[in-house]
Amino acid sequence: MAFSFYHLFAFILSALVVLCLTPLVRKAGLASGRVDLPGARKVHSQPMVRLGGVSIFVGVLVALLSVWAAGGFLGSDGEPVERISEYSVWGVTIGGLAFFLIGLIDDLFGLSPISRLFMQSAVASVAWWVGVDIRFLTIPFIGITQLPAWLSLVVTIFWLVGMANAINWIDGLDGLAAGVSGIAAVVMVVVSLYMGQPAAALIAAALAGGSLAFLRYNFNPAQIFMGDGGAYFIGFTLAGVGVIGLVKGVTTVAVLLPSLTLAVPILDMSAVILLRMRQGLSPFVADKRHLHHRLLNAGFSHRFTVMFIYVLALWVGSLAMAFSGLRAGIPFVFASTALLSFTGWKAVRLAK
Repeated sequence: MAFSFYHLFAFILSALVVLCLTPLVRKAGLASGRVDLPGARKVHSQPMVRLGGVSIFVGVLVALLSVWAAGGFLGSDGEPVERISEYSVWGVTIGGLAFFLIGLIDDLFGLSPISRLFMQSAVASVAWWVGVDIRFLTIPFIGITQLPAWLSLVVTIFWLVGMANAINWIDGLDGLAAGVSGIAAVVMVVVSLYMGQPAAALIAAALAGGSLAFLRYNFNPAQIFMGDGGAYFIGFTLAGVGVIGLVKGVTTVAVLLPSLTLAVPILDMSAVILLRMRQGLSPFVADKRHLHHRLLNAGFSHRFTVMFIYVLALWVGSLAMAFSGLRAGIPFVFASTALLSFTGWKAVRLAK
């Protein structure tokens, strides 16, 4: 199914809601004192409202409800356009709401890492039960392997919860998480449509519009942060769309596409966890081992660091499009590789 009016409508409406609502959320946050204070491992020097995820969530929700009311999730015959279960779409949508609420509670009152992990795992389990499930894995030298139900549950929880936290972990610089997520969501729109999953693409389109519009207030110098609520919502939704929009095609490429699309936050989180564990530290203890911290410590500016990681996200996204079989993905690979090479050359020049 080609890109339709509904996909464009979801993108634009979500973006407009975020653009209009974010200043109001910021004003309310300042008035109530709900701010993130400067600290040793933080790069901002003044208190910042960290409730921007409210506007992103509302923007995506309004867009999806509007599309649903207009019949955008139905075909001309009145049946769901998706080849996947309609429950899967609702699983991603309502699961995103639950993850948003978990993050919002953490932003407002604070939650322990264990309690957050428990609640997230419970929500991910329900999402698996309604059809947001990973049934296949690609095992080296063996190929695609169908998973038994219990292992499918474990892998799905690991993926959904892991991605929600991965997006939260890269939210350490102005505009970083919103930009990387926006790029990944746009890639998922294109690939989901190419793989015949238009309903999943609708969710990704709304998320792309909201995330990219949020950069108007979140790019350096930021006026507001998305907070845990926004990061968890975006991370879970991206992971969920990856499952229902990409993995449902039982091919080696389809199984690998979500990991490739979201490679930047995945590799960053994996590297940080391994480094912490090697030194006998808890994976939940915050530090400055993330890629963006290392680039800042190397002497690069805040904006250059963010733009460099954007280019990385764009490059892996172009690889995902190419591996999906999309012809337009090949030119994007060459263009993004050239851009990445130029950015790397610029980084070397700046480092000298």
